Amino acid sequence: MSGWPDVARVAELLSVDPDGLGGVRLRGRPGPHRRRVLEWVRERLAPEAPFRRLPAHVTEDRLLGGLALAETLRSGRAVMEQGVLARSDGGLLVVAMAERAEREVVAHLCAALDRGAITVERDGMSAEASCRVGLIALDEGIDEEHVDPALADRLAFALDLDALDPRGGAAPEHGPEEVARARARLPHVSLGDDIIAALSEAAQALGVEALRPLLLAAKAARAHAALLGRTRVEEEDAGMAARLVLGPRATRAPSAEPEEAAEREAEEGDPDPGGAGAAAAGERADGADEAPPGEVPLGDLVLAAAESGIPAGLLDALDVGTTRRAGATGRSGATRIGPSGGRPAGTRAAPPTRGQRLNVVETLRAAAPWQRLRGGGFGAGVRVRPEDFRVTRHRQPIESCVIFAVDASGSAALRRLAEAKGAVERVLGDCYVRRDHVALVAFRQDGAELLLPPTRSLARVRRSLAALAGGGATPLAAGIDAAHRLALDARGRGREPIVVVMTDGRANVTRDGRRDPAVATTDALESARGLQRAAVPTLFLDTAPRPRRRARELAEAMDARYLPLPYLDAAGISRHVQALAREGAR
Repeated sequence: MSGWPDVARVAELLSVDPDGLGGVRLRGRPGPHRRRVLEWVRERLAPEAPFRRLPAHVTEDRLLGGLALAETLRSGRAVMEQGVLARSDGGLLVVAMAERAEREVVAHLCAALDRGAITVERDGMSAEASCRVGLIALDEGIDEEHVDPALADRLAFALDLDALDPRGGAAPEHGPEEVARARARLPHVSLGDDIIAALSEAAQALGVEALRPLLLAAKAARAHAALLGRTRVEEEDAGMAARLVLGPRATRAPSAEPEEAAEREAEEGDPDPGGAGAAAAGERADGADEAPPGEVPLGDLVLAAAESGIPAGLLDALDVGTTRRAGATGRSGATRIGPSGGRPAGTRAAPPTRGQRLNVVETLRAAAPWQRLRGGGFGAGVRVRPEDFRVTRHRQPIESCVIFAVDASGSAALRRLAEAKGAVERVLGDCYVRRDHVALVAFRQDGAELLLPPTRSLARVRRSLAALAGGGATPLAAGIDAAHRLALDARGRGREPIVVVMTDGRANVTRDGRRDPAVATTDALESARGLQRAAVPTLFLDTAPRPRRRARELAEAMDARYLPLPYLDAAGISRHVQALAREGAR
């Protein structure tokens, strides 16, 4: 995006066709820029169009609708009230903190965008309501957290407000009256096959393989034509749509232009001048539909416009013709459902027990439809039975416990031990940011030693690392067993354990303390299999100067992710630990 002009144009297009375009993702911290964009959109919507805000961590009954408790008790029959989605029909819904939306909420939003309607089946009632709505997904812009890909894929536009000029920019060119006329004109705007072909070529060149972005680009082109007073989409409309919709979705840089390729071939020389190659080229040229002299083909114009919409820095991160790796879909942290602690996450039918509290409102909702049969109702009290009891479930953050088992024996040379310490230091910093617990086990001489039990104190871990000295034999089985016991203890305390084993895999001390490399290797493999049976996520870092087959076999026995330390830096190790934490919490 080039800046404020694109933001203003997105606000106009979204006001013309909110439900057709799906919506926009606004990435950026709360502030004047975000308020300004929201005001632009709201001012240009139809006067009767709803403009509502969906709070973070919204409950399902508020989102979809459910039993109207007071009216049900008053009338003695089940009365349903609409949720936020149904009340937003024909308008826009602002989704707060969309990057942290629960998966259930994301699923309902995606279904509403796909169907234009919602089906409510809860509290003994069933109903369907129209929900032609567009979304403004507010992304707070926190690193490693992003709007769910399934939801982002259904929104035509994506704007990064943090990248804009802080001094502001020009307001939209078209006022509310012009946008209203564009809305009335939109159903009469036609889209030619040549425009569809040009958009398809641009999408293919940019690596946008899904069909939905192409459909959204076509809708954006029609909305742009209607905004400019046209009843047929022209190249300017297609170019703007490609710039705003396809450019930010690029997964690769477009290949070199045909002219550049021809120049390179001319510089390299033609091995067969005037021969069969030239004749074949002449035949292709005769049969091709060429643009008149001085005119650029429509496909090239649309592709150039789309390329200008690729966010700054993306091309630098991509090699020409290569595909971008998908980024992480950020989550603030893994969670689990529990009876208490954390934020509410719905209810379930159950009598209140120790540690659980009765949800009075939901209990009354469950009992309300049955009052006429039970002889209750307005003025006669509410008849509640045990099967009506509802208790609140809570979504609790899952704490991780990263357990480092470090080989401090003589086989781990001092230089390699220093590199291992540096890697641990980097991972420790990330664990501290995520508020994970960290434990440190060192094994050398005749056994393993717990240098530091699980703690969140970064200073304590660093002091223990600094005091860790190398030398002696390698009791590898004892080190793995100690890490195994710590992992089971952490799991019993409700934490998700992750074991990081740092060794070269050369064991020479048995479980009973004897110096026998063959038996020690067998003991280490048995300990590794025990860790595998416990299903503890494990990272095996081979600290040998050269990767060893024995270390890889040990990693396979514990079903660990094997990484040779010579080919990996501390940042890479930290990324793998975070990936294990995410996988283990699923």
